[in-house]
Amino acid sequence: MARISLDPPRTPLYRLFAWFSRRKFGKELDPGRAMGHHLKVTAAYGLFELQVLRWNALPHRLKDLAVMASAVRIGCSWCVDYGTWEAVTHDVPLAKIEAVPHWRDSDLFTEQERLVMEYAEAMTMDPPQVTDELTEALRAFLDERQIVELTMIVAVENLRSRFNAAAGLVGQGFKENCEIPMRP
Repeated sequence: MARISLDPPRTPLYRLFAWFSRRKFGKELDPGRAMGHHLKVTAAYGLFELQVLRWNALPHRLKDLAVMASAVRIGCSWCVDYGTWEAVTHDVPLAKIEAVPHWRDSDLFTEQERLVMEYAEAMTMDPPQVTDELTEALRAFLDERQIVELTMIVAVENLRSRFNAAAGLVGQGFKENCEIPMRP
């Protein structure tokens, strides 16, 4: 059960946010409903997320794996649910997404993907455990701009996952809407 009510005051601005959410996702997102009790937070966060969508130095596949590794590490079921759906929309194979919690034992991932998930987990630990050696290993695959974007997307996911986990938010059924594409 959510620790913050998911029934915020239906102010005109909140109704606009809710309409946008229903239009884009088919439902109101619970994080937005929880944040809806503080419209300045909702507005600032919404604008921030719109800007995050514009980051394009790092392939979606790597961002999605980093986001999932962070969400799993924190234990945010809402983020894992939504992140699964989002990664599938970016053509990351569902089997690979589902293997993220046990990526070290899976042969589905490339060396680059493993380093990205290791970096995401190291950043997510408290305190962060990123080492010079790990960052140097990433440089074999990513340039400085991409490392900055990776670092920021993991930091953003920590913000999302920690808010959602603290608010007691759970999955909203996004994962159940993932379809495995038919092979030709």
